[in-house]
Amino acid sequence: MFVWASAFVAIRGIGDSFSPGSLALGRLIVGSIALTIFALPRARPFPRGKTLGFIVGYGVTWFAIYNIALNAAETHLDAGTTALIINIGPILIAIFAGLFLGEGFPPGLIIGCVIAFSGVALIAIGGQTGKHATVTTAGVLLCLLAAVAYSTGVILQKFVLKSVAPLPATWIGCMVGAVVCLPFGPGLVRDTADASWAHIGWVVYLGLFPTAIAFVLFAYVLKGLNAGLVSATTYIVPAIVTLLSWIILDETPAAIAFVGGALCLLGVAVTRIRRRIVAPAA
Repeated sequence: MFVWASAFVAIRGIGDSFSPGSLALGRLIVGSIALTIFALPRARPFPRGKTLGFIVGYGVTWFAIYNIALNAAETHLDAGTTALIINIGPILIAIFAGLFLGEGFPPGLIIGCVIAFSGVALIAIGGQTGKHATVTTAGVLLCLLAAVAYSTGVILQKFVLKSVAPLPATWIGCMVGAVVCLPFGPGLVRDTADASWAHIGWVVYLGLFPTAIAFVLFAYVLKGLNAGLVSATTYIVPAIVTLLSWIILDETPAAIAFVGGALCLLGVAVTRIRRRIVAPAA
């Protein structure tokens, strides 16, 4: 979650050097290369049929559309607000998982999501007071698109992980996303030629850590736990993003944001409450 949070700040910081599409392509190329080194020897047998179709589905939605929409949103919104709005995703995932994965709607999950989303709403209302803070309708809509793409991708990947290991499942999805973003290749070449070495380094960082490493780790967790519970833990991300953007980007959070962040963390804790199952007496 910390690595994913850092991505919001990095994207915001280098948004002047790379367009949304070229940044997505650069990040996915780096991630694909890194994952190929480790996943290719283990990708046997190669997924086929319906499973491959699901991988292509989340490669398009989660790796391509999500990244492009996220990058574009951060040209309109500060990093903290972007992370907050996108975090309607876990609520969508919880609903989709209950409907399509048979995970149901445990009381703890629902109550935790409501509490956490209340924190998200509170921070959104409080806004940001940093010198870079901007809020536009286009930015909000792009965040909503990213949230839908992200939640759809998680549900599709949950189906895939029943028969495919997390590493190859992430690798193939990342490759699909890179292929979808290839039309942005000429823009990536131009942006890279004009960008500073520091900003190019951040693109490499985005490809290695928030893409290759974080997505694989998330897939391992998603394989072993239900989708609604795993996605709820991402409510920690806005709090981390807000802190990092405050320190690095001078996007200072309003005082009310701290209250909202506490609610987010409380919501995550509540989602982990499980009902005790008492064995019947002999």
